[in-house]
Amino acid sequence: MLTKAQITRLRALREKKHRETEGLYVVENPKVVAELLAAGVTFAELYATAAWAGPAGAKTIEITAEEIARISHFPTPSEVFAVGRIAHPTPAADEFARGLTLALDGIQDPGNVGTLLRVADWFAFDRVLLSPDCADLFSQKVINASMGSFVRVKTFTAELPAVLAPLAAAGTPVLGCDLGGNDVHTLPALRDAVVVIGSEGRGLSEAVRKYVTHYVTIPKYGAAESLNAGVAAAIVCDNLRRVIRG
Repeated sequence: MLTKAQITRLRALREKKHRETEGLYVVENPKVVAELLAAGVTFAELYATAAWAGPAGAKTIEITAEEIARISHFPTPSEVFAVGRIAHPTPAADEFARGLTLALDGIQDPGNVGTLLRVADWFAFDRVLLSPDCADLFSQKVINASMGSFVRVKTFTAELPAVLAPLAAAGTPVLGCDLGGNDVHTLPALRDAVVVIGSEGRGLSEAVRKYVTHYVTIPKYGAAESLNAGVAAAIVCDNLRRVIRG
């Protein structure tokens, strides 16, 4: 039986401040939990009802459907409640000067952040850099949208201007997605670059624009006003990977 204190602690993890204080995040999507276990993630705690058909060997704490409903962060609880440890890795001195980085500038929609992590994972980008005002990387909405990519992709959170300024000064290409940019299909082969995606509402922030070295855009043939941030990022990343292969 879960104690009242345990229930209160687990329920509190729905809020970012409590996740940061405890250093823990929660996953309740059975498919994502199974994918993370398959990827070798060791959860700090793993609660499940008898109905959960989890991977063989997964060490779970069996609780009742009533108990999992009390700790769940959703109106309709699943049969599994996994608690993982939050990690905030420190970047190496030359971390962003080499390889490919996808930088998120103020992406506040959790679904978009999760999708962008999947995009970076799909195109084997070396890392994702999030500005502090992005949606919380360890919220369940981000984790579920990323479908496990959030543990496969190296992620960092930092003020983008502080990271981009020395890169631009040293000649590392910083690509900003903007309607007034050059056709993305004309991208040269860049093995080291930062691709910056702004929010759908305001685009790139003025503070970040100071350090963009190349603006790129996706040619528009129809009447749509804009593209979803995840779709736009996928097209840019695909073209960058295509020219590198070429």
